[in-house]
Amino acid sequence: MGRRLVPLTLDNLSDLPRRCRACVFWELDPVSGDAAVKAGHPELEKEAWISAVLLEWGSCGRVVYVDDAPVGFVLYAPPAYVPRSTAFPTSPVSVDAVQLMTAWINPGYQGQGLGRVMVQTVAKDLLRRGFRAIEAFGDARWKDPACVLPADHLLAVGFKTVRPHPTSPRLRLELRTTLSWKEDVELALDRLLGAVQKEPALRPL
Repeated sequence: MGRRLVPLTLDNLSDLPRRCRACVFWELDPVSGDAAVKAGHPELEKEAWISAVLLEWGSCGRVVYVDDAPVGFVLYAPPAYVPRSTAFPTSPVSVDAVQLMTAWINPGYQGQGLGRVMVQTVAKDLLRRGFRAIEAFGDARWKDPACVLPADHLLAVGFKTVRPHPTSPRLRLELRTTLSWKEDVELALDRLLGAVQKEPALRPL
């Protein structure tokens, strides 16, 4: 089984699930996001966001391929590029951290260690760029797949709560710890990364 982790660009954006290509939950503020969805062009806004981040900051995601088939992805960026992050009651993200926006692995490819490899690849990328941690907003009352990842699953893969909240805690993962992960976190990662949104509609906070 050949597997590759490739930086996300406009050239391979089409390899993301269609619902994710049409989702701008994180990329736009709530008002602009609603307007993009109502206008029927969220895909264009997604492309514009990725293009701007690539030009100004660099790689903001990874796409996972197994035997040349896209089976997963992860998106991340400094909070300055993630307008939705300011809408959370537990913002802002720490100045030494990058925000984990969302991630997903095709259920048919879970249990193969891809989640661990993906997060470790992101960790190595960000450590080289001078960041110490990755932070995420969790959903403490998570029930269904959505843009905000479940807080319990983030905790299960090593994130620690840095700002508690009954619905939207902010969690942090020190990047150096990910480089020595063992296989016992793979199941938790599979569960976490299988929790991406099913619908392109914006989800209320």
